[in-house]
Amino acid sequence: MILSSCGNNDPKFISEGVIEYDAQVVDKSHPMAGLAPSTMSMFFKKNLYCSEMSTMGMFNSKFVANPTNKTFTTMVKILNEKNACIEYDKEIKKDIADNKLEFKETSEVKIIAGYKCKKVIATKASDPTDKFEVYYTDELDVKSANYSTPYEGLKGIVMKFRLKKFGMEMEFTATSVRKEEVADDMFDLPGFYKIITKEEMDEFFKFMQ
Repeated sequence: MILSSCGNNDPKFISEGVIEYDAQVVDKSHPMAGLAPSTMSMFFKKNLYCSEMSTMGMFNSKFVANPTNKTFTTMVKILNEKNACIEYDKEIKKDIADNKLEFKETSEVKIIAGYKCKKVIATKASDPTDKFEVYYTDELDVKSANYSTPYEGLKGIVMKFRLKKFGMEMEFTATSVRKEEVADDMFDLPGFYKIITKEEMDEFFKFMQ
């Protein structure tokens, strides 16, 4: 009973698998809203995390967080254009600081995708009037799950949250969690991607707008 209460014997307490999220654009008038995906898949294994999104096969993005190596890799494929950039610890910390969030814990809980999630109110440090709900769970066997994101300080994996990428803010809500084997190469950077700087990646998306 003691082990079960800690979650160790709970079949939901998994360390490898996939979380599926519903994705919504926060600002529907954003110039790239039409390219925004409606779902996201997040694969996790051995302290590695990979999020994938796709829009009609035309626009594909993949984000790999490696807390051990302290790297965050972005891979973007638009038609035949395949670019990738690798951010290291200093750049990651700057990104987090630029998008800093402050959290207020609440006593509210909610079941999301079968997991009990704790609710916090997030406030953007750059705009104290911008507040939104965030839910996270500690019922998955993951560590450093929010590495390289403004949610790094939360003690669990986020199941409902907002994130800004390529100048567009999106809200994600988990719809399912499943245990499955994840191939090691899911977290690799294929050789056919062209390595560019973060600044070049940002300029590319400004051009797209």
